[in-house]
Amino acid sequence: MSASPQDPATPAAGAPRRVVIAGGSGALGRRICGDLSARGIEVVVLTRSPDTQWPIRQVRWDGETPGEWVRELDRPATALINLAGKLVDVRPTAANIAELTRSRVVPTRALVAAAAELSAPLTHWVQASTTAIWGDAGETWCTEQTPLPDPGLPQMTGVAAPWEAAAHGARCGHQTILRTSIVLDTGAPALRTLSRLTRVGLGGRVGSGQQWFSWIHIDDWLAIVRAALGLTPGLELPDGVLVAATDQPVRNTDLMAALRRHLHRPPAPPTPTPLLRLGAVLLRSDPLLGLTGRRARSEVLAARDFRFAFPDLDGALTDLIG
Repeated sequence: MSASPQDPATPAAGAPRRVVIAGGSGALGRRICGDLSARGIEVVVLTRSPDTQWPIRQVRWDGETPGEWVRELDRPATALINLAGKLVDVRPTAANIAELTRSRVVPTRALVAAAAELSAPLTHWVQASTTAIWGDAGETWCTEQTPLPDPGLPQMTGVAAPWEAAAHGARCGHQTILRTSIVLDTGAPALRTLSRLTRVGLGGRVGSGQQWFSWIHIDDWLAIVRAALGLTPGLELPDGVLVAATDQPVRNTDLMAALRRHLHRPPAPPTPTPLLRLGAVLLRSDPLLGLTGRRARSEVLAARDFRFAFPDLDGALTDLIG
């Protein structure tokens, strides 16, 4: 994959030399670990299940109570990335939604409590969130200024809003609430699942096909994370909400057509909404993951002339799957 045009040569003044990543053993966590380590940043992962085969320093935590892990935050020039939370691809039952929320809010509160007791503030705090916080936004452009729906979908707004709120007031020099769209990466669940379905002949539009699909290439997501950590000279981002999505979202019907084209598959029949709902029950998934969408973009990045390495879907898919 191509390197970002905004890779830093030297860190900016006040940038961290160490980054602690809570919940960093997932697909995105492993990518940012490799990216930062390659740039000479010391990386430590807080995880419930250390992987002895992974050459990244890992410290065990339970995501709830103070322990030895707090010492990892209490060192000079340390920043935090909080990715902790269970995957959302589950049935949207009340119990599952409660667990999705708890798995995000409890670790975030534990980190906020730990940060309050440190000898010095963390330099930066990058708090993971999602563009799904806007639920099914229809034709609305979702930017950093777009208000949240009230009440919104329980499994989307109902999970992401308290996740963000739990990080408010954290003791740090800078805090970014990173609302990430679907990250396209060969190792990430979204592209892997969509590619698998397309390869077996299920690459037609889903439902009406008019729902918006906001996305970002993994290289651009990594570049945004580095900027949020203050590691990109000349690119200063304000504190607060930041949308991680390209300026060119596509509709579901165009997404599936692009995947068929890149995977050399013929036209496929659509998946009607009733069939998708039935399949979701059998697969213990949430049909609204495929039936809803957001049309998201970042006004903050545009105002700072951030240049996406992969601004359009065809270019991103060419890089990732040929």
